[in-house]
Amino acid sequence: MAAPELPIVRLRHWGRWVSGAIILALLAALGVALAQAKIDYESVPEFLWYRVMAVGLLNTVLLAVISQGLAIVLGIVVALMRRSANPVARWFAVVYIWLFRGLPVLLQILIWYNLALVFEFISIPLPFTGGYLLHEPTNVLVSAFVAALLGLTLNESAYMAEIVRAGLNSVDGGQTEAAKAIGMTPATTLRRVVLPQAMRVIIPPTGNDFINMLKATSMASVIGVTELIHASNNISSNNLLVMETLLAAAIWYMVVVTVAGIGQHYLERAFGAADRAGVAAGPWSRAARALRTVPLRRGKDAI
Repeated sequence: MAAPELPIVRLRHWGRWVSGAIILALLAALGVALAQAKIDYESVPEFLWYRVMAVGLLNTVLLAVISQGLAIVLGIVVALMRRSANPVARWFAVVYIWLFRGLPVLLQILIWYNLALVFEFISIPLPFTGGYLLHEPTNVLVSAFVAALLGLTLNESAYMAEIVRAGLNSVDGGQTEAAKAIGMTPATTLRRVVLPQAMRVIIPPTGNDFINMLKATSMASVIGVTELIHASNNISSNNLLVMETLLAAAIWYMVVVTVAGIGQHYLERAFGAADRAGVAAGPWSRAARALRTVPLRRGKDAI
């Protein structure tokens, strides 16, 4: 006599249902609260296209891109000094990272903005001539924008130095020795062997830092740089619609951060292509691979 079949009882994940219901209830309560808030939502799209808001958006992007670009260059130099056999260069890099990573960004911006209190002029003398290649008042050369640029760049370069050093350390030392054995110079080894592999480690934290840099530019509003926060304050000082203008600035921040996140995603895909061979390929990649692997028929059946 055959044994009776046991009934199949599906697991009931009560915790998932309860937590999901709580999250939905909280979101619904937040939506109701925002709907009843004293905010003129219809005016928010209008503030997005104010001229001062466009200027703030442009300065935000410029500050972030230039600061991050300079920080990457400085970070690579400091990371190489940190790994150098020269003890002077190595200790200089250690002190550089310790100093600029330890001071708050806002403090660094304020120090650069008030540099004229210490040095009235910035001068570069010409030897043996008595003249100057550069002799200008400090408050002319170090404007509010330049002060913000210096503060953001130097702070970020200290973090980039550690990110680059971690990436370089992730590459096996045997590859460097092999490159030396076939006659590659240190610069060629770094460019063609080490950096391409280190980029897979360097890009993710660098992308996160750039997104953070986009938001850190808001600190430049303290010294009068017209970025998104300063622009929204200028608008709200005339119409007193504080929340509406802040929401407009928030929308622009989300737009630029989303674009930066998409760029980071494709950079990671480009440098991680070797690791993804055959894994999670897109439909076009799968179709191309299938066409390459189809064997050609011979004889009368050949195409």
